[in-house]
Amino acid sequence: MSFCVLGTGGFLPERVITNDELSTMVETSDAWITQRVGVKERHVCTTESNTDMAVQAARRALEAANLSPQELDLIIGTSVSADSISPGMASMVQNRLGAQCPAFDINAACPGFIFGLEIAAGFFARGTVKKALVVSSERMSGLLDWSDRSTCCIFGDGAGAAVLGEGDGYLASELHTQGGDDVINIPVAWNNSPFYQVQQDTACVHMKGQETYKFAVTSMVSDIRSVLEQADITGEQVKAVIPHQANLRIINEARRRLPEIPKERFLVNIERVGNTSSASEPILLDEAARSGLLQPGDYVVLSAFGGGLSSAACVLKWHK
Repeated sequence: MSFCVLGTGGFLPERVITNDELSTMVETSDAWITQRVGVKERHVCTTESNTDMAVQAARRALEAANLSPQELDLIIGTSVSADSISPGMASMVQNRLGAQCPAFDINAACPGFIFGLEIAAGFFARGTVKKALVVSSERMSGLLDWSDRSTCCIFGDGAGAAVLGEGDGYLASELHTQGGDDVINIPVAWNNSPFYQVQQDTACVHMKGQETYKFAVTSMVSDIRSVLEQADITGEQVKAVIPHQANLRIINEARRRLPEIPKERFLVNIERVGNTSSASEPILLDEAARSGLLQPGDYVVLSAFGGGLSSAACVLKWHK
């Protein structure tokens, strides 16, 4: 017993920043961003908190699953940008929804949603839950140096969620971490102590682009091949690949290296939403589900990579 997906939900803030508008704030251009990253516009919070977005995505997922919050047995939240260290995002979502179940956060950076699914699978395997919510929400705009064109043009804000129920739709998974902060780092400024004497980095995203690219492509290709083998399916059987929307060049290179999967089955929305970290996969999964692309019995592959450095992939057999 693992789980099946009963419903999905997504949320994007109303405010949109185009590349042209961004070019008035930092030395860049629409052509430069489009060529190097593939983003044309991104959504950013103006009044919305991280919790606000998470709650909206969760409510839409519950509505799609035709469930009430009171029917949830577990809430797992994933975020690198929660509104507070404590209470965690999942706890606040539980409170705002009116649910009555355990709730906790994990931080696995961009692969967080898939890590969350893996954790949920363990609860289902033990028979301790019948309904669970995995919700990922990221307010990346609050973690950026908006004078650094190498990072501020990439990210956006948003949230995505999935409601899970008992079933056998989680067929395979692959999770990896090679710890370190030398490639991607988002430090926290712990400045309250008058005794601490170590100089700290600015509390914003620090990323080495070329090293990230190499890790991303290699891990995506390896992880996807592994989960296909575990699930005993071919690339031709995959209805959709939901790749982390970090960079269009990364996705295109992975497409090239995975010729066994028709390239049009790699879904993309990066041009509209940018990189929303752990919310990236559930936002795109929700778009695919609501468009009618996914039908019962379809095989769906999720793949992500990011800080940690971590990567993950899984195969779902669609149920909804």
